[in-house]
Amino acid sequence: MLSPEQLTHEAGKTLRRLLPRLDSVKLKKRERAVLVQRLEDQFPRAFALLYALYGDQYDFYYHVQQTFDAVVRLYQQRPAALKELDAQRESDPAWFQGERMVGGVCYVDLFAGDLQGIRDKMPYFEELGLTYLHLMPLFAVPEGKSDGGYAVSDFRTVNPALGTMAQLADLAADLRARGISLVLDFVFNHTSDEHVWAKKALAGDADYQDFYRMFPDRALPDQYSRHLREIFPEQSPGSFTWNATLGKWVWTTFNHFQWDLNYANPAVFTAMLEEMLFLANQGVEVLRLDAVAFVWKQLGTTCENLPQAHQIIQAYNALVRIAAPAMIFKSEAIVHPDNVASYISSDECPISYNPTMMALLWEALATREVRLLRHSMSKRFEIAPDCAWVNYVRVHDDIGWSFADEDAAEIGINGFDHRQFLNQFYTGQFPGSFATGVPFNFNPITRDMRICGMGASLAGLEQGIAQENATYIEHAIRRVLLIHSVILSAGGIPLIYLGDEIATRNDYRYHDVPQKADDNRWVHRPAFDWARADKRHDASTLEGRVFQPLQRLIQIRKSNPVFAGNRTLFFDTGNAHVLGYVHNRQLLALANFSDFEQTVSRAVLDVYWPTAGGAVDLVTGTALAAGDVRLQPYQFVWLVAGDTDAS
Repeated sequence: MLSPEQLTHEAGKTLRRLLPRLDSVKLKKRERAVLVQRLEDQFPRAFALLYALYGDQYDFYYHVQQTFDAVVRLYQQRPAALKELDAQRESDPAWFQGERMVGGVCYVDLFAGDLQGIRDKMPYFEELGLTYLHLMPLFAVPEGKSDGGYAVSDFRTVNPALGTMAQLADLAADLRARGISLVLDFVFNHTSDEHVWAKKALAGDADYQDFYRMFPDRALPDQYSRHLREIFPEQSPGSFTWNATLGKWVWTTFNHFQWDLNYANPAVFTAMLEEMLFLANQGVEVLRLDAVAFVWKQLGTTCENLPQAHQIIQAYNALVRIAAPAMIFKSEAIVHPDNVASYISSDECPISYNPTMMALLWEALATREVRLLRHSMSKRFEIAPDCAWVNYVRVHDDIGWSFADEDAAEIGINGFDHRQFLNQFYTGQFPGSFATGVPFNFNPITRDMRICGMGASLAGLEQGIAQENATYIEHAIRRVLLIHSVILSAGGIPLIYLGDEIATRNDYRYHDVPQKADDNRWVHRPAFDWARADKRHDASTLEGRVFQPLQRLIQIRKSNPVFAGNRTLFFDTGNAHVLGYVHNRQLLALANFSDFEQTVSRAVLDVYWPTAGGAVDLVTGTALAAGDVRLQPYQFVWLVAGDTDAS
């Protein structure tokens, strides 16, 4: 292996050897200069990472050349408007950290039918205040075995039921003109077994069989399996599937029809880079990297969160910053909080889901105490200043109780027992529970289980309506607004699961659809009810009672620079029921997670947020009264010093 000094020298020599290949590519003088500068900045980093991954292979330099050519070709094909966006993003690398960043996520078909429908609904996105729109997987998938769009058959073809790739590119341009960044998933751990690569493998092409992990017998799969966890023990137990056509066992972490890619093969790395850059050239500004923890396999390990997984993403990061720097990565890793944080950096994934905060917001609602949420966030919320969390309440997936057992133990909570309580609470089995959730993938050996349900149902609205109890309904609405207030103000990009803003409840009709009946996650994947959405302007309706206050909070956030950035201090308020944090040393947020009025001592607040003068609550526009702060059930305040206008 080369030393760091030798590696730097070799990278420079290799780049000098490759640069003449630009002579055969049609580029304007300015474009060529920009490309060469980016190559000089980023190629050495990419080369070092590729060398760490593939340097021991005899054809390493051939694959480096293939990767170089792919980057140059996709840069040359990049539309002029997107090259202008690249320049803007390079001059403002913190663009995604601003107070105006507010996200929404939805399925194209369930929200609006197809891409044209999404285009027609752009006024709704603007009305709500979104500047970041994540469209769930919309690529071609097999009929009946799509895993909700995550079994991709072709990354360059939109599912015909939703539209075309040309329509997607036009939609991205229209969104961009309205100040909304398009976000898409990139399922880069696996493909569908109907992807063209898989079809060629099935036809006997040895090169494409090497695109996947295949084994002639159970010897190696059995050795790997000793350390692997089952992701879907009910629907798809095990991690390997026998394929009679191949006469081989195929690695299938998630479902039998989703074949894991073999990233030990550098041809796979380059092929997926091309798919990635193709999507960037359609106008995608954020690429959500799905299941990042699983992409590298190594015998004797759990095959999760291995160093090579990080090297792969970092290499992609460097190469994207050459060809399409306007696009950034978002990591999706529902794993131990330490591992979640390990993917976050400007050189890997500048933004990341914050699953620990999501899970602990629901934990705090169940317990009416914020000890674990506050303790965990005080340790784990801080990330690099040039990165951002994506904070969310719900998404398309289940809720896994992904807090760290060691965090819980530090405040006297047994992690295993606490998860059992939370599972009972959110499936309505615990006495006094307000939640109406559905269990998902119970493992009888580990007793692990996850929870499904729409935010409003988990917060108690479904139960309140069923019991015709006005207090229950009021508290449920307040819970929904409370946890959204945290994701909007704590620092990072808030992400709203569209439907939550109009208090959508669980949809149990999935039981009647054979392809969905064995996957309880469909309970929180309902079609967007536009008839109910039409009630959002009526403050007397459930829809209006959620939409209007939430819209107001978004407007407040977007109009106050104090919400930008990720510098947040979580502190002990002296009240077990009240979460407190200071953002940017300017905003003090307090949130009461209990059913009863709570008080926070002014003396405690003065320690963490000393102010010379008065303070005003941005939410209500009222001045903070002298003395201790009193919060009504599920009330929250956003306090700033002075007489700031909250209108």
